[in-house]
Formats: sequence, structure tokens, C-alpha cells
Amino acid sequence: MSDREFDLFKEMMADVAPIKQDTILIQQKYQVSEAQLARRLAAQTLANGNIDYLSLDHAKMVKPDDLVEFKRDGVQQAVFKKMRQGKYDIHARLDLHKKTLSQARDEALAFLKQSQRLDIRTVMIVHGKGERSNPQALMKSFITTWLEQISDVLCFHSAQRQHGGTGALYVMIKKSAEKKQQTRDRHINHRDA
Repeated sequence: MSDREFDLFKEMMADVAPIKQDTILIQQKYQVSEAQLARRLAAQTLANGNIDYLSLDHAKMVKPDDLVEFKRDGVQQAVFKKMRQGKYDIHARLDLHKKTLSQARDEALAFLKQSQRLDIRTVMIVHGKGERSNPQALMKSFITTWLEQISDVLCFHSAQRQHGGTGALYVMIKKSAEKKQQTRDRHINHRDA
């Protein structure tokens, strides 16, 4: 800036008064409400495996041909779309045909736990459409209700027609805490190298 420009700037700013410093309010850390704590405690994780949390008495009822979908906050839309389109490899599959609700609940939870332990992230659960059950789609309704209650289930969607359509679900589960730690350690070691 030349002397001429600086003098011109000072002249233009001559009648401007400095702003007094405002008091800066420091926001307190985010406080978790009691309701959020209760939801956190109630959330079923695959690690703790308290199966009693998954009710055999009530489910949000769906119809045999209904497409069902669920996605937790934080799951990227592109990841969900790829899963919905059946583009992830399915390395584990559970068939619940001819199972009671109690057997299905036990087997689904054990299946998801084992898949997570083996670091299998995308699985398929075949529940059938339930066109002949009374009420219709009973197993399908309970499975979708339970999966929403298990916090380690990131998302699910009815399968593509060639994989069972509305009688099956693609399910994506979180990495286990152990696998997350291994990934962190690998990245830290890679960064230090």
C-alpha cells in the first residue's frame, strides 16, 4: 500500500469509532438429556446380547409385499443406495422359514453377533413374505422391528427380486469394537511409518 493510499484510508476512517469488545459467551458442552441416556441404555447392542429387550409381544405390522427400509443417522446415502441395490457381497445368510418367533429372535441375534465377530458387515436375512401366516407378514414385521432396536444394525432394506425380494432383507452391521480398534491401530502405525 502506498503512502497516498494509506492517507486516503485514514481520511475515510476518521469518523469511525472502534467497536467495544462484546462479551463472548462460551457455550457449555452439549448436555445429554435423561431421555437420551435412557434410549442409550435401552439400545440393544450385539455385544451385550440381552435378548429380552427384543419383544415377542409387539411389532410394527407390515404387509407381505411391502418394501421395508431403515437407515440410522450417519449412514451415507451412497452406502445405503449401494446396499439397497444389492451391490455389496453377501457373505452370510440366515433363513428363518419354518421358525417360531422365539427361535427366529434367538437365531437372528446369534447370527448378527457371529457376523460382527467375523467382520462380515453385510448379511442377508430371509424371513419370507408371510402371505399364509396369521396375521400376514408376522415374521417379517417382527424381524424389521427387532433390527431397528439393535443399535449395531446400521441399515436394512428389502432385497432385490433375485435375492428374495420383499421376503428377504439386506442388513448392514457396525464393525465390532475389537475390529474398530484394529483399524485405528493400523492407521496409527501407518501414519507413524
